[in-house]
Amino acid sequence: MRLATWNVNSVRSRIDRVEAFLQRHDIDVLALQETKARDDQFPTMGLEVLGYDVASYGVNQWNGVAILSRVGIEDVELGFEGMPQFGEPPVAEARAIGATCGGVRMWSLYVPNGRAVGDPHLDYKLRWLEALRLAAATWREHQPDLPTALAGDWNIAPQDEDVWDMAVFAKSTHVTPPERAAFQAIVDAGFADLVRPHASGPGVYTYWDYYRQRYERNKGMKIDFVLGSPALQDRVTHAFVDREERAGKGASDHAPIVVDLSD
Repeated sequence: MRLATWNVNSVRSRIDRVEAFLQRHDIDVLALQETKARDDQFPTMGLEVLGYDVASYGVNQWNGVAILSRVGIEDVELGFEGMPQFGEPPVAEARAIGATCGGVRMWSLYVPNGRAVGDPHLDYKLRWLEALRLAAATWREHQPDLPTALAGDWNIAPQDEDVWDMAVFAKSTHVTPPERAAFQAIVDAGFADLVRPHASGPGVYTYWDYYRQRYERNKGMKIDFVLGSPALQDRVTHAFVDREERAGKGASDHAPIVVDLSD
């Protein structure tokens, strides 16, 4: 089985790229983030022709997550228990969707950005990650044999090598100790990074800002990950970042990640 995750940065703008990516890499299950589409706006027709079922969660032109699967979609959940809300008045954002696909419990996650150190959105981000940790620990406790993937845009660079220059990010979100600790807490709950053993080191990134040819100069960040439960970790045979998908006209600012599993 081949899983993938991709912050597509508007699925309606890049549906042709999504369909081509699915075919080029023979993807079985794809988690999408930042779809920026309500459920009734999601472009499903071409995906269905290709044999994919679609489960989406979008309520406005912001955020949005989805799962595409050609191995079935069952037990769809919109959000997870305890997921915090944001705003005045507080509202639930479309940042998490889960489904069982071909025997794997797949979660597509779009972790809040945090915006800036001291911003209320950073507190929201940390509360969101703590709620995810608690929910994930419960999933593992209640269904330890169910392979579970927490896939998506985490908006965290857990290690110094995950940014092109730590000095540039010294006072920014994504690399603060509380954010890194929140990410590590989920790893410590039993969800290992499935990609780093196969694609790591300085210069291996998943995101490049559109600003000042950051992609062409490889000034990027590694903020997209697939964390897997023990039942999933044992099945991983390979993983890679499709860096070339970030190239060319109309590309998302994120590159997809692909994870191969044994049967």
